[in-house]
Amino acid sequence: MAKLKIIVASTRPGRIGRTLGEWFENHAKEQGGFDDIELVDLAEVDLPFMNEPHHPRLGTYTHQHTREWSAKVAEADAFVFVMPEYNFGYNAELKNAIDYLHREWQYKPVGLVSYGGVSAGTRAAQMIKQVVTTLKMTPVVESVSIPFVHQLIDEEEGLVANDVMTGSATAMLDELVRVEAALRALRSTTTA
Repeated sequence: MAKLKIIVASTRPGRIGRTLGEWFENHAKEQGGFDDIELVDLAEVDLPFMNEPHHPRLGTYTHQHTREWSAKVAEADAFVFVMPEYNFGYNAELKNAIDYLHREWQYKPVGLVSYGGVSAGTRAAQMIKQVVTTLKMTPVVESVSIPFVHQLIDEEEGLVANDVMTGSATAMLDELVRVEAALRALRSTTTA
C-alpha cells in the first residue's frame, strides 16, 4: 500500500498553496496509483524554526511536534511538494520542515508542483533539488510548473487547471509510482 504525502509549503496569510494542493490531491485520487493520499499543510503542522538540540541524523527528538512530524514523514512512500517561489528560491518554512528530520526522507521520490509569476516557480524547484538529493531523496524529472498562477484561481471553483497542468500532473504521478516501487527495497533496509 503506497502512501503519498502532498506537502503544501506556503504558510503565508492569503496564500493560494492550499488551493493548488487540493487540486493536486483530487487529481492524484482520480488517477490512482497510490493507495493512500494525504494533504499535509505546513501552516497546520506549524513547526517552529528548528528548536531540537540534537542533530536530526540521531533521531533523538525532544519535542512532541518533532515526533509527530517524524511519524508523518516516515509513513510516506513518496512526496509532492506544492511550493511557491520567493525571491528566486523556495520558502523558509519548507526548508525548516525538511531540516527537522533526516532518515525519514531517505530513498523516497519527490515530485514538485511549483508556482509563481512568469518563471512558474522553476527556480525554486531547481534549488530544492540540491537539498533533497543530499537526504537521498529522488526528485523525478516530471513536474508541474504553474506560471501566472493567480490568473487560474476562481473563488468558487478553486484552481482551474489547463490541459498542460493536468497532463504534467499525470506524467509526474506515473513517474512517482515507478520510482517509489524501485526505491522500496532500499527503504526496507533503513530504519526511520
